[in-house]
Amino acid sequence: MKKDITHLDDVKLLVDTFYDKIRKDDLLASIFNGIIQDRWPEHLQKMYEFWQTVLLGEHTYYGAPFRPHAHLPVDERHFKRWLSLFEETLDDNFKGKTTDEARWRASKMAQMFLFKIEHHREKNSNPLV
Repeated sequence: MKKDITHLDDVKLLVDTFYDKIRKDDLLASIFNGIIQDRWPEHLQKMYEFWQTVLLGEHTYYGAPFRPHAHLPVDERHFKRWLSLFEETLDDNFKGKTTDEARWRASKMAQMFLFKIEHHREKNSNPLV
């Protein structure tokens, strides 16, 4: 039986399962693996902290999430695939109010990141944050 995301262990399951999919995905693996390389444990820890802060209200993430993504070689199809894998991970493992919140936040994040990446590309500018 699926349960909602209520504890750090749930966040870790979400993040680990999701990034296992990313690391094997035909479209996304080369981008993520190429940039993260052998620093996956560090990246996963940062993602635990990010989603723990966003979904559980336990403030463990202090950073600017957009900046590391600003110059990635991605477009709308990459964000659609990212979101599809995220939603698939949620659907396979969780159900509930916080799960719905995770889905909504991921969707908004993908929209915002794509918009900002395209904007900075068009203006040939660097983001401040």
